[in-house]
Amino acid sequence: MPRFAANLSWLFAELPFAERFAAAARAGFEAVEFLFPYEYAPEELARLQRDAKVQTVLFNLPPGEWRNGERGLAAQPGREQDFRFSIELALLHARALGVRQLHVMAGLTEPDVPRSQQRATYVANLRAAAARAAALQIDLLIEPINPIDMPHYYLTRVAQALDILREVGAPNLRLQFDAYHVHRVGEDPIAQLRIALPHVAHVQIAGSPGRHEPDTGDFDYRPFFQQLDTSGYSGWVGCEYAPAAATEDGLSWRESLTGRSAEQPPTPTLGAFGSLSGG
Repeated sequence: MPRFAANLSWLFAELPFAERFAAAARAGFEAVEFLFPYEYAPEELARLQRDAKVQTVLFNLPPGEWRNGERGLAAQPGREQDFRFSIELALLHARALGVRQLHVMAGLTEPDVPRSQQRATYVANLRAAAARAAALQIDLLIEPINPIDMPHYYLTRVAQALDILREVGAPNLRLQFDAYHVHRVGEDPIAQLRIALPHVAHVQIAGSPGRHEPDTGDFDYRPFFQQLDTSGYSGWVGCEYAPAAATEDGLSWRESLTGRSAEQPPTPTLGAFGSLSGG
């Protein structure tokens, strides 16, 4: 059975953020992830995860001015200095929390900037950031995000992401595979997963459409989870969805979609992904 991590920016939203670590642990999660930790001191977050006995496996680099519509800095010409600062801030938090994977958001397309210039900026920023993160044994991830939920996002499809990974050529730059986003752009998440698996370091899920529990919507996660198991993937599967009601009321999907109780540990498998557990 996949190892599920609770995304605390989405799950347990009925509680203050500081209380969600313990709530995730009580619900049977051994790992958590979240979007942005920067409103909290790294030491405070480290204490929260330590007290809850969970590990943090992923969060995002600072995205720029989110309230002003910014959705990442990596592919934004003219923002290179801001991007370098965002890397250093993220690495500071990652070291305090023991996080080994960081999601680098690309940002939006710039209508007045040639596409080739944005791509060159994106590749150069990713290459430099990957080298900086490698010194701390941290992987950087890029994630295609569907343009329905995030209009004008620069990186939208798995094939595009794989092309970027090839051009950057950094071994610690990997793919964050979100089945929800893949399904929302009209592609088959299972087929795309098979193509992308050698590059996948982290997986995320949500019911599609609707972005509620994974047992809602049009996509059946049973064969998707089976594909993860048979492939030998041993990384985390982040639960990045909006619960339809109270979070704990909807967690029965973990058993119904995997055929195994949430309390049962996964059966160890051998494969090419043993080093991609996220921590």
